[in-house]
Amino acid sequence: MTTHTEPQHRRRAPRALVLALPLALLAACGGTDQPAAPGAASTSPTAAGTAPTEREAAAPRLVLTYDGGLVVLDATTLETVGSAQLDGFTRVNPAGDGRHVYVSTTGGFRVLDAGTWAQPHGDHAHYYTAAPVLTDQLVPAQEPGHVVVHEGRTALFDDATGHVVVHDSDATGDPDRAEREHTAPTPHHGVAVELTDGTLVVSEGTADARTGVRVLDADGSETAASDACPGVHGEAVAADEAVVVGCEDGVLVLRDGKLTKVEAPDAYGRIGNQAGTEASPIVLGDYKSDPDAELERPTRVSLVDTRDASLRLVDLPASYTFRSLARGEDGEALVLGTDGALHVIDPQTGELVRSVPVVEPWEEPTDWQQPRPAVKVLGGTAYVTDPARSMVHAVDVLTGEVWRSVSLDVVPNELAVATGEAAHEHEQDEHEQDEHAHDEHADDEHAHDEHADDEGAGA
Repeated sequence: MTTHTEPQHRRRAPRALVLALPLALLAACGGTDQPAAPGAASTSPTAAGTAPTEREAAAPRLVLTYDGGLVVLDATTLETVGSAQLDGFTRVNPAGDGRHVYVSTTGGFRVLDAGTWAQPHGDHAHYYTAAPVLTDQLVPAQEPGHVVVHEGRTALFDDATGHVVVHDSDATGDPDRAEREHTAPTPHHGVAVELTDGTLVVSEGTADARTGVRVLDADGSETAASDACPGVHGEAVAADEAVVVGCEDGVLVLRDGKLTKVEAPDAYGRIGNQAGTEASPIVLGDYKSDPDAELERPTRVSLVDTRDASLRLVDLPASYTFRSLARGEDGEALVLGTDGALHVIDPQTGELVRSVPVVEPWEEPTDWQQPRPAVKVLGGTAYVTDPARSMVHAVDVLTGEVWRSVSLDVVPNELAVATGEAAHEHEQDEHEQDEHAHDEHADDEHAHDEHADDEGAGA
């Protein structure tokens, strides 16, 4: 493994890395509480293996998939801290508690303990790390699909059954946790998100045609619904808990309990991947306008303003894919292009502010499961995978500096971040869903096969 060290001049560190507690404060309260070990009830029940080490600050970690397993990196040094073998194609999503990651694999959503966590202690927290462990804990699902985290609640969707499980994010490692359950009238590739008042937004449809969403209150009673969303896919949450759900002809916006359809400027204007943040009322989305393309390589993205239900399209100098969208900590709209650059867009004006070269130019593979560059953001850092060179890069979003790069022994595919913070200490800034291309790319690339109308499941 080759590491390129961080330059000595200033960089913008991930937000999690600047929360260090004064050593005197740590000493003053040290020893009064035993740290939550990896096997404690509030953590992963089967992750006991190494004694935890206390840290001065949160120690975020990156979880990457490859053909044959998982690799866990320290997000600051990019050094490998653990790995696990796992057969088959896997997907990874943060569980929302800062520590665990759901691995979508055969049988359901399996829990990976990334080995970094926070233990709240009055007005501060203590931070610990241990060896990562792929646990035996599993949320059963025949076809594990979307995992959506919002405000300390995590929703998991089983595409084969339409079954939704929602739980407190900080109870991910507790096998005896309370769960809210809902089952859609018919199975479909779907998505669900729970809001702070217990409102559940859930997609509707069948395996052949997804049509819209239903909005249920905390008791499960319907409060709003719309069937004006053909090909419904994905969601993102913006400021003030406005929810955007993608359609093949625009989006649906839920704001203050009311559903509003936002029409695309084209008869077919598909928005299936979205990236939202509580720092902005505007949601970034992809935009495809050719219903007959075997594999459309779009060069426009969408910006949906949830305040007035308006939609703006932005032209880019390159195409991108379903793993290309992210948001900066100040709300910047980020798109990783096939020209190898991270493009930074002002969401308010739609202006392309700058383009930062990160990787070599690349082309989207026709097989959706094949690796392609991906981007995830924590604080001021964008983490970018580089499958062509088996590398990962850390990019300062504000300055454009690639402040650290590392070579891997495997070809990275999917990417998720474990913040190492408590569930409510660092609220999920980035509510994003990308295509579970099993269906998304079946639609784009195999228009006449059995999945022709099932275009996406989100990571």
